[in-house]
Amino acid sequence: MKEEIKQRLQKNEIWQRGLYMLFFIFIYGVSKFVVIGVMLFQFLTIIVTGNVNEQLLRFGQNLSTYLYQVTLFLTYNSEQRPFPFSAWPDGVPNHKINYLDE
Repeated sequence: MKEEIKQRLQKNEIWQRGLYMLFFIFIYGVSKFVVIGVMLFQFLTIIVTGNVNEQLLRFGQNLSTYLYQVTLFLTYNSEQRPFPFSAWPDGVPNHKINYLDE
């Protein structure tokens, strides 16, 4: 059993994934502040104009989808690396998770 663990520790793919995960943990943390900014700006826009900002609404949806993609990657539910390693999302998530049959 120790030999199996030793072999896994020597695989470059595992360490490479770990580095990507550290990068996306940082991005996820920064993104929370962007979400708060979008929320506050949208709230102020509604107070001042009485309407939502459509461009900001679209960006908020795309940002939410992006954070969903990051979460899927970090939790091993997806091997697809999110932006900037793939295209920025446009719209609602379209990823389907394959749950294990019990």
